[in-house]
Amino acid sequence: MTSMVKLPGLPDLGRCLVMGVVNVTPDSFSDGGRWFDPGRAIEHGLRMAEEGADIVDVGGESTRPGAQRVSLDEELRRVGPVVRELARQGVVVSVDTMRAEVADYAVEAGARLVNDVSGGLADPAMARLVAKSGVAYVLMHWRGHSHDMQRRAEYTDVVQEVHDELRVRMAAMAEEGADPNRIVLDPGLGFAKRPDLGHNWALLAHLDRFHELGRPILVGGSRKRFLGRLLSDAEGAPRDFTGCDDATVALTALAAAHGAWCVRVHDVRPNADAVRVAAAWGSAGAALDEGRADPIGRSRQ
Repeated sequence: MTSMVKLPGLPDLGRCLVMGVVNVTPDSFSDGGRWFDPGRAIEHGLRMAEEGADIVDVGGESTRPGAQRVSLDEELRRVGPVVRELARQGVVVSVDTMRAEVADYAVEAGARLVNDVSGGLADPAMARLVAKSGVAYVLMHWRGHSHDMQRRAEYTDVVQEVHDELRVRMAAMAEEGADPNRIVLDPGLGFAKRPDLGHNWALLAHLDRFHELGRPILVGGSRKRFLGRLLSDAEGAPRDFTGCDDATVALTALAAAHGAWCVRVHDVRPNADAVRVAAAWGSAGAALDEGRADPIGRSRQ
C-alpha cells in the first residue's frame, strides 16, 4: 500500500497522515487572511499540531482561481519566520511554494517537505533544489497559474490524462536529479479541474489508478469549490467554504480508506479523527491504539 511508504524526515505512522494548512496570505479562499500576521500564523500552526496535524504546510502565495503572483521577497517575508519558529518548536513543517529559492530558504529553516503545486513547471530550478536538499517533494498535477488554470481544464479522459501527465513530470524531475523515491504525487483537485464537469470526483473515484505510479498520494480537497457545488442549496447557490468541513471529513475518511498517504486539510481535529477511524476499520482493530504513546503532531518519525 503506497500510504505506508517511508519518506525521509516525515512521520511513519502506518496510516494516512494529516497535513494542516497555514496560509500566510491576505487573500486565501479558505480563511480570508486570518493568519496573515506571522505571530498568528505560528500560533495557528502550533494549535494544528496539538489537534493532530502530522505535518503543517506553510504557504505565502495564494493559488485560488484568479489569484495573481506575489514577489519573491514578499513570499519569503511571509513564510520565513513561520517555518523557522514552527520547526524550532518541533513541528514537522512543509513549505507550499512554486519557487526554488523559497523552498531552499525554508529547508534551511527546518522544513522537511516541499509542496509544489506546479510540479516543477513554474521554476526550472526546483528539480535541482530537490535533488540537492534531499527532502521529500510533493509533485502536483498542474496546467498553469491560477489566473488562467481553469481555461486549461479540457480533458477527454481526466483520470488517464492526469495519470500520464504526473508520470511524465516525475520522469522529468528524475532526469534533473531528483530522487523518485522521495516524490509524493498529488492529482491536483481543483487545479485546472472543473467542478461542473465532475473532474475532481472522477479523480477521487479512481484514486487507485494513481497507486499504479508507485508513489505515495496526497489528496487536497478540503473546502474546495467542487464540495460547495455538491452541497448547493435549492436555488443552486454553492455552499460557503466553511460549510464544507463535514463533507471534507467524509472525503478524508474515504481517501484514507483508499490508500492515500496524506490528506491536506484546514480543520484538523475532525480529520485527524477520520484517519484514525479509517485505520481502525482497515486493520480490523489492530490500529486501535495507534498514536497514543506520543504527543500529537510533534516530530514523530
